[in-house]
Amino acid sequence: MKKLKLLLLFVVSLSVNLRAQAPVKEIPLTRILFIFDCSLSMSGKWQTSSKMDVSKKILMKTIDTLSKTKNLEIALRMYGHQSSLFPERDCKDTKLEVPFSKNNFAAIKNRIKNASPKGTTPIAYTLEQCGADFPDNKARNIVFLITDGVEECDGDPCAISAALQKKGVVLQPFVLGVGIDENFKKTFECMGKYFDAANEKMFESAMGIIISQALNSTTAQVNLLDAYGKPTETNVNMSFYDMRAEQLKYNFIHTLNHKGNPDTIPLDPLPTYKMVVHTIPPIVKDSIDLTPGKHNIIAVDAPQGYLNLKVTSMNLNDQANLKYIIRKNKEMQTLNVQSADKTEKYLTGKYDIEILTMPRLVVPDVIISQSKTTSVQIPQLGLANIVMSTVGYGSLYLVEKNELKWVYNFSDNSTKETLNLLPGKYRAVFRSKSSKESIYTYDREFKVEPGGSVTVKLF
Repeated sequence: MKKLKLLLLFVVSLSVNLRAQAPVKEIPLTRILFIFDCSLSMSGKWQTSSKMDVSKKILMKTIDTLSKTKNLEIALRMYGHQSSLFPERDCKDTKLEVPFSKNNFAAIKNRIKNASPKGTTPIAYTLEQCGADFPDNKARNIVFLITDGVEECDGDPCAISAALQKKGVVLQPFVLGVGIDENFKKTFECMGKYFDAANEKMFESAMGIIISQALNSTTAQVNLLDAYGKPTETNVNMSFYDMRAEQLKYNFIHTLNHKGNPDTIPLDPLPTYKMVVHTIPPIVKDSIDLTPGKHNIIAVDAPQGYLNLKVTSMNLNDQANLKYIIRKNKEMQTLNVQSADKTEKYLTGKYDIEILTMPRLVVPDVIISQSKTTSVQIPQLGLANIVMSTVGYGSLYLVEKNELKWVYNFSDNSTKETLNLLPGKYRAVFRSKSSKESIYTYDREFKVEPGGSVTVKLF
């Protein structure tokens, strides 16, 4: 009974330790910077009131909802609210009115309530300034622009937005257009995710969608399809890059869960992703846009098989040191340098293998098939002991069809070379350093047998 209790205690302790070692998934802090357009055009009549009053009402309602959200900080920047259009436009009229903090919701609502439209629309300059509004780039930094007009100060909002994303300062911005002319909508699409509010009802609906996309969790599964179109391939790293920021966001080792299905992974829905599946060769899929708050399926063709390399009856240490260069069939780019003591996984297809024996051996048109192991076996090597009476200059050649093919240059500081060679006919050519006449060249032909040993004397 005592032994049983000890065993149960050990099992419980082991279970606790394993859970303790598992990575903890922390919910990232989200920061939303609201940029509120207070330019004079916002005073224009729209729906039941003015654009400004409708925007104020819905934005304050949204902030009430956000005040109950955990792990969220918000801030407020305005533009066009300090200087009037007359006598001239103020293209630097923007200000961070309420900075990020944990309990600033009432302050933001109060500032919005008292805002009045006055000036122009310096969107590019405002975006440029908002980069410094975020305390750091470790959180999910989101810009949410509410505007009724296009840039009026000759800036380039799209270029500024792209620069902020590339630096990793912010994720892809949201832009909510309030009664914007159809002809101007395209000018905002390059800035980020654009939502059109043609009327008050659409404004409130779009606001809800944007907040949902900014805050709700999004999941995905990656289906690595085999040659039969089934998601059976697994156990390979997947890298997800933010295409706009050109930054690595995630690494996940692909896994099949206990039901044999691709595992679910959490992904931020805001970036547009490039996914690299690190098979050999790698698979790249770009322009991946996720549906926020939903379970997304990303499928790529990734049929794979195995390659096993072996030298007949070779010493294990020598075999481990032998390297194999793997290339796609009829291509020069090296995909992998594989050791003979390792079985490696490759995408299905045809490959060429260059084996770093002496001389080098090329095995073309090696076929890798789905879930099968292709074995490549090369002849057993032989041993050649090259002995010189003194140091000097010389080379080793393979004899093929009465022609010499260079294999190896002897060291000019040694009197002995021990070489593992492929079976075949060879010639060794040598002259000592002290000999100043070419006629004192030694020329010896010899043969290497599989598993055999031969001594060649160059004196």
